[in-house]
This record gives sequence, structure tokens and C-alpha cells, in this order.
Amino acid sequence: MKVVRLFLACAITIAIIPASQAPAKVQTNVPEAVPGAKPVTIERIKIHGTALEGNLEGDAVDRDAIVFLPPSYQKDRKRRYPVVYALHGYSIGAEQWTHEIHAPQTIEGAFAEGSQEMIVVLPDSKTIYNGSMYSSSATTGDFEKFIYHDVVAYVDTHYRTIANRESRGLVGHSMGGYGASRIGMKHPDVFGALYIMSPCCMSSMAGGGPGTADQMKERAIASEKKVAAAKSPADLAAQSPGFAAAQYATAAAWAPDPKNPPLYFDLPTKDGVPQPEIVEKFTANSPLVFVDQYIGNLKQYRAIAMDVGDQDGLRFDATKLHAILDNYGIANSFEIYSGTHTSAVADRFQNHVLPFFSKNLCFTADCR
Repeated sequence: MKVVRLFLACAITIAIIPASQAPAKVQTNVPEAVPGAKPVTIERIKIHGTALEGNLEGDAVDRDAIVFLPPSYQKDRKRRYPVVYALHGYSIGAEQWTHEIHAPQTIEGAFAEGSQEMIVVLPDSKTIYNGSMYSSSATTGDFEKFIYHDVVAYVDTHYRTIANRESRGLVGHSMGGYGASRIGMKHPDVFGALYIMSPCCMSSMAGGGPGTADQMKERAIASEKKVAAAKSPADLAAQSPGFAAAQYATAAAWAPDPKNPPLYFDLPTKDGVPQPEIVEKFTANSPLVFVDQYIGNLKQYRAIAMDVGDQDGLRFDATKLHAILDNYGIANSFEIYSGTHTSAVADRFQNHVLPFFSKNLCFTADCR
């Protein structure tokens, strides 16, 4: 029954917050507002996702994004800035992500306390099943390329950026941490520094579900029946509120099937029995499985950092990734701090993430 456990684990590792807890109720420890902090400018924009066109799920191609421009941006019209791209987690979009990290307060606080000014961009990658997994899929669209290509190209075209890899940072939390790991490993030609926060879904066997093997098999069968009865992605999503849709988000991202309408994905079980060829697709999307292929890419980064709470079940796989990087001699900082999956995200963003990029991004056009 290990493969049945794998399927449930793929969903459970995203669902760190209880399904009964609405995203707006996530509690984080917010740093005190810094006296005298200068305000940033906030722009809510739409970015067309060429990489998302034709997705079989019908997810939006024109995506929301929130751009935070530093205090000096409107005054110094000749100045160009590095950019940090911050990826949100499962079940939330860019707007809710601002509440979890308490932006703009934390961004303004970081600048006031000495971080160099930079542009911060929060792209939205929420799908009909509450999360894209930042993966490349005919079903959801190529959200991986959307981030590293479409979003970056739009920002470089519409804002005064320093348009080179040394001046771009990538960070994400939870599902966004998975996205930062996945995209970061594959695209060091786009980003120069990488920060991974409490990443989910690093291994295909990250936990397993509660209960006995028979109980997990029953749940797998129930999911199969729900999928078989669904008339459309919207229908299935309506029956699977909150984190209940995580298993379908991962299937749509990692096991797309253009010949399997109306949902266009495959589940890794049939009648509760593992389907090895589908399970292998899930496994192939696990960073701890594919990281060895991208060691040369990871060595190109100016700096890599990762953190996770000591009460977060994801700390075990995060520790494994840190050990792999160490084994290959890749410099990386790693911290297990006091906290849960979400309790410290705002504090970390202000007092660790932005200072990290302030130190490790290039702030001049001729920097190499």
C-alpha cells in the first residue's frame, strides 16, 4: 500500500493548514512597524501568460500580479532596481499572500532597517483546484515558464529593472517553496539568488495519510468516484473546497492527460490499486528525486538560503535537501527556526528574506 500512501502524501504535504481553517485566518507573527519607514508604491496589474494559452483546465491566462515599487522609485527616474519574485503557497493567490507576509509593512520595514531598495513582485498562480504547483502541464498550463519567462519579461519591459540574472531573486513559501526549488534548479540563467521557505512536496513519500492502509485505500476509491462523476473541472472543484482539492491540483500538474476529458488528468490509483506508470510521474516531479540532475545549475547561484519552522512537518525533507547541497559542496544557508508552517512567515520575509537579497543581488547594471 505504499503507493496509495504516496498519492495521499502528495496532497497532505500541501495541506499543512487544516482544511477547516480559511486562508484568511492564518496566524503569523507580525513585526512591529518600523518608525519612519517610507511608503512603497503598490500596483495591481495583469500579466498575460503566453505559456498558459490553451490550457485544458480553462484556467485564466491573464493573471493578477502585485508589484511593490520602492520609496525612491517615483523620485529617481533614472535609477534601475533589482527584482525579487515571491511565490505564494497553495490555496491562496497573490492578494492573500500579501496578507500572510503583511506587505507592504514588512517590505517598508526591511528597507527602513537597512535593506537596499528593490522591486518586489507577487504573481498569482492559483488555479481552479487552488494551486498550479508551478509546474509544466498541458492541463493547467506551463506555470513554470509563466514565472521564469512571461512574468519576468513583462516586469523588465514595464518597470525600471536591472535586467540580468544577477539582479533577480526568487523566493517562495510552501507550494511556492516547491516552485522556487523547481524553477530555481532549472533556470539559473534567469535568477541569481534563491530563497526557499518551508517547501512542500519535496519527496514523493513526504508523509502519508492518517489511518490504516485500508482506510487510505477507501479514500482513494472515493476520490476516484468523485472524479468519474465530475462533469467539468469547475464541478469537481465545487465538490472539493479548500485543501480537499489538493490531490486534484497535483494530478493536474504532474499527471496531465489530454485524452482524458473532461478533467484531463490521471489519478495514481484505479479501484484503489496503484497505477505504477502514473505514480512514476508524481515521483518524477519531486525535487529530492531530480535535484542531482541540476547540481551544475545550482552552483551558478550567488547564494542559496532555506528555512523552515521546528514545528513544521516539512522540516525533514527540507533538511534532506540541505544535506544534498552540502554533499555536493554547494554553499547554502539553512535555518530551522522556532515556529509552525505559517507563524513566522511575515517576520522571515522582513528580517531574513529581503536582507538576504539585499546582500546577494546585484544593484548596479555592470555587476557580474
